[in-house]
Formats: sequence, structure tokens, C-alpha cells
Amino acid sequence: MITVHHLNNSRSQRVLWLLEELGVPYRIKHYQRDAATMLAPPELKAVHPLGKSPVIDDDGVVIAESGNIVGYLVERYGQGRLAPAAGTPQRLRYDYWLHYAEGSAMLPLLLKLIFGKVATAPMPFFVKPIARGIVAKVNQQFIDPQLRLHFDYIEAELGRDAWFAGEAFSAADVQMSFPLEAAAARGAGAVGPKTRAFLDRIHARPAYRAALEKGGQYELLS
Repeated sequence: MITVHHLNNSRSQRVLWLLEELGVPYRIKHYQRDAATMLAPPELKAVHPLGKSPVIDDDGVVIAESGNIVGYLVERYGQGRLAPAAGTPQRLRYDYWLHYAEGSAMLPLLLKLIFGKVATAPMPFFVKPIARGIVAKVNQQFIDPQLRLHFDYIEAELGRDAWFAGEAFSAADVQMSFPLEAAAARGAGAVGPKTRAFLDRIHARPAYRAALEKGGQYELLS
């Protein structure tokens, strides 16, 4: 049976969701972030050297990285479901969004989060104006324009079809859920109406709701 090493409020939530969509039995080993640092606990390093989540163990085969896990699960357990047929234009779009979610969309979101923490971190009073000035400049000149670029692009793509790979729901939509939920929850970037409609559609799916019940607290929805 598959074991999902599940960190609260993390990318591993979408792995639970995908398993629910596929109807594959699994068990969850829960981990909690450090309350002060928000980092994963050291116990995860016993599972994978990087100590990150998601990680799955499929009867002794340990697999890390969200896109890699999604591809593995669909190929092994999908039986033709949740991925367009090979060689089709829809499959090209599907593969693109599987990589885009982490390779492009998450970078400006992570930078926004990190620089936001820098601006509010404890520091000597005489340093605060300098640090906040640097953060404001980086946000203005790089991070915010990149967020607008990416989320305008995503909004336009969702104007083509209801789902990222075309007219049918696929695992690409599962993979793209995390950056879009992060952007909506943190107020990072202008999440447009088509993106919000996409989030409403995925949140209404029975498999998504089942994964939330099993996975526990998921503050990206707050």
C-alpha cells in the first residue's frame, strides 16, 4: 500500500487529492511544521535526505517531488485516466503544466513570502528602514511584475478551456492547484475571475473534499 508522508499546509495535500481521484488505497503518516520556523520536522529526513514533503513510499519505492509523484501515480494507477493520450496536443499542454507549476509559478510566490518575512523580522531599529526599503524595491521592480505576468498568463489560459490540459479534468489541474491556492490565500498577485472559478470547481470535487477530511488542517484555504 502507498504511504504518503504528509506535511500539514503543504504540497502533499494535492497528492492525497490525486489518490482520491484515482481511487487508490493509501495511508497517511502525518508531520507538523515547526511552529516558529514553519519548516518540516527533522523526522522527514529519515524518509528522504532533503527532509521535504511530499514523499510517497509505494511498497518500498520512495518517490519525491510533486510533479514526479503525480506522473508516477497516473502512469502506474491511472489506467488511462487523468492524462490525455500520448501524442495529442492536449498531452503537450498536460506535460507543460505539470512542470510549470513548480518550475515557474512557485518562484515569485516563494520570493514574495520570503521577502515578506524579511520585512517583518526582528532587527535593530536603525536597520529596519533599510531592510524595508530593499524589500519594497525588490517587490516593486521584480516580484510584483512577475506575479502579474504569471497570473495574467494563467487567467488567459483558463479562458481557453475549463481545465489546464483542455476540456477534460486531468492531473495537471491537481498539480496546478497549489500555486493558485497559495496566491489566492496570500493575496499575492491579481488572481482573476477565471482562476477563482477554477478554484471553486476543484474545491467542489468529492475527491478534493475527501482528501481534506483525511489530510487535516490546510490553511491555504483560509
